[in-house]
Amino acid sequence: MNGYPELLKSVNALASELQGLQAVAVAQYTPLVETLIATGSRDVQQIEWTLDGLLDFCSHGPALHLYRRLCRHYFAIDPVATASYINAYREMWDSDEELA
Repeated sequence: MNGYPELLKSVNALASELQGLQAVAVAQYTPLVETLIATGSRDVQQIEWTLDGLLDFCSHGPALHLYRRLCRHYFAIDPVATASYINAYREMWDSDEELA
């Protein structure tokens, strides 16, 4: 059991780093999402690039909020592609417990 405190300390450090990374991601993606929505952008490549990047951080509430907002914007442009992004989110982040 001597290794348990060190393991716990290591896991806590990783969790802290992940939280920092999530905060940086939200800070960097927020202006991109805001601009795409505010300008009514129809640049499919830029929208999809942004959604692809945000998907990695959707376990973090503020990132998920950005992802959902951009999906709503994208739906008017390409509903089929938007549905695939919604499904990608569900496959990656929805747990079986939430579906029950």
